[in-house]
Amino acid sequence: MSSTKAVDLAAHPLTKWQGPLGLPDFVSIGDGDFSPVFDAALKAHEAEIDAIAANKDAPTIENTLAALELAGEPLDHVSSIFWCRAGAHTNDAIQTLERDISPKMSRHFSAISMNEKLFARIDDLYQRRETLKLDAETLRVLEKTWKGFVRSGAKLDADGKKRLANISEELSSLGTTFGQNVLADERDWALFLDDADLAGLPDFVKSSMAEAAETRGQKGRYAVTLSRSIYEPFTTFSERRDLRETAFRAFTMRGQNGGASDNTAVVRDMLKLRAEKAKLLGYGSFAALKLDDTMAKTPKAVHDLLDPVWEKALEKAAADQKELERLATDAGSNETFAAWDWRFYQEKLRAEKFAFDEAELKPYLQLDRVIDACFDVATKLFGITFEEKKGIAAWHPDARVFVVKNADGSERGLFLADYFARSSKRSGAWMSALKSGYKLGHGSKPVIYNIMNFAKPPAGEAALLSVDEAKTLFHEFGHALHGMLTDVTWPSVAGTSVSRDFVELPSQLYEHWLTVPAVLEKHALHVKTGKPMPKVLLDKMLAARTFGAGFATVEFTASALIDMACHARPDAPTEPLRFEAETLEKLDMPDTIAMRHRTPHFGHVFSGDGYSAGYYSYMWSEVLDADAFAAFEETGDPFNPALAERLRKNIYAAGGSKDPEELYTAFRGKMPSPEAMMVKRGLV
Repeated sequence: MSSTKAVDLAAHPLTKWQGPLGLPDFVSIGDGDFSPVFDAALKAHEAEIDAIAANKDAPTIENTLAALELAGEPLDHVSSIFWCRAGAHTNDAIQTLERDISPKMSRHFSAISMNEKLFARIDDLYQRRETLKLDAETLRVLEKTWKGFVRSGAKLDADGKKRLANISEELSSLGTTFGQNVLADERDWALFLDDADLAGLPDFVKSSMAEAAETRGQKGRYAVTLSRSIYEPFTTFSERRDLRETAFRAFTMRGQNGGASDNTAVVRDMLKLRAEKAKLLGYGSFAALKLDDTMAKTPKAVHDLLDPVWEKALEKAAADQKELERLATDAGSNETFAAWDWRFYQEKLRAEKFAFDEAELKPYLQLDRVIDACFDVATKLFGITFEEKKGIAAWHPDARVFVVKNADGSERGLFLADYFARSSKRSGAWMSALKSGYKLGHGSKPVIYNIMNFAKPPAGEAALLSVDEAKTLFHEFGHALHGMLTDVTWPSVAGTSVSRDFVELPSQLYEHWLTVPAVLEKHALHVKTGKPMPKVLLDKMLAARTFGAGFATVEFTASALIDMACHARPDAPTEPLRFEAETLEKLDMPDTIAMRHRTPHFGHVFSGDGYSAGYYSYMWSEVLDADAFAAFEETGDPFNPALAERLRKNIYAAGGSKDPEELYTAFRGKMPSPEAMMVKRGLV
């Protein structure tokens, strides 16, 4: 479609969704459609905003706040499809568009947040909020909207507004570049191997590597890629220390290889702009700005959580390393123990301590069975059911579509899931929404999706997951439930629209049900025999739940501490990668463990603004999730109906309609201490 041709937003497949089940008609959408539709949708949204701002009537909740919330539906529709494609199934055309659209969107939303007439109307309502007799949710939305305008520069002078808008636009472009650079490094690197190079690798790893090689035009060979679903099992089982080192170095150097995809300057510029933005808005640091609207509130509160955990994790990792070095010596290794040895010998230690290894569990964790387990737990806890609809086209043939129904059979919404890794998909796992669920105006049913990066098996074989991958599936499905169970009026507080350090509670909590014995007994069935996991193996697996806690906690907490160190200072480090190294040295980071996400590929923090100064929030939420699941354990029933209903009402359905502490306390009766989390991790 040519950009000179007028776009009919009321009829275009990107904005008027007329595919099966009310989904977009993905088949009729071409890459060339996005640009002109974005331009038309931005213009239409701008006109709606101008009309709200210019309204001669006195501001009311309906003509100002509700009008603002419901404005821009065509833009929401085209955006949700585009960003889904950009993450899950990109190509050169989409990436070029992304570089164009990101700054455009930033300019657009900066202009809205700095629209003086619009803010005057919001401010008028805010100043009169106590006299408007608002219900609690509407009052919270008004307060959040007002604060959002202020934090976006509504009170700055003209020069300040202009500079802030420019900063936001530059940050948006840099975030896009950062993500595309990491994807390029992951897509372009592969280590091709032959049969002689596969010593120690179980069949499931070889099978995944064969599939990866074939998709890269090397049929009959095997490829190590930088997808975690291949990289981690390869470095866990491969007896070839030289190849483990090669893969480790490639994995940890993503985004730092020189050339066009190097992120060194991108990170430096982003940190500098973020520090300037915080200063412009009157905050002492970017972390102070970001944490202002969270449960933690301050960098000090974050450190009060992370620092004691770090000390315990270092002690545990040091003790574990001695054991791993003993195993390496016993195996005849004369080499100094290194980071690419850790997973390999940790797996040997697991086998020694618990008499099983990861390869024994894999045949019992079939992808389709784990999906069934996710659904089954949701039905038991919340009464909702899932029905797959075959043959419905989405953004990629691998994406699957499910209708979600309430206990009474009425339709609740849709759930889509795209499970397999491919070169057109960014790494990691995430949840997002094509549509949120809310009641305002005509209302909207949620259309939620999960993206994973599991290794795709050869045709005719079942996909098998590691325990960590099965947990990831449960984790992202927990986010999806947060989106699907939402029961609020206002779009801006629907689903996962909660503070960053509360958003991981529903997802991390859901992981606990994977290892409930009754769930595993029903769904962990052997891929060949169909028999349930033997009780002896199940008991070993449950006994080993905290095994490797030192390694896992050090690699995670190091990333959280570096994120905070980069953002909690008033200025920005001039050489961020040197600053990373110096900070890790001060923290006594073991050189035998790498950060889970090093700065040049830390997508959570630099592919946009999502978890910047916020990576700690996984652990903050973990304090809550350990305590929340303990509530079920205390009753002796992991599916206790009364507790499940309190959980649905106050956590999964409530979105951001109330303060998170209020919501958690309504569920549990009190706020937790970090002790339960430390126990859960096996650190105390």
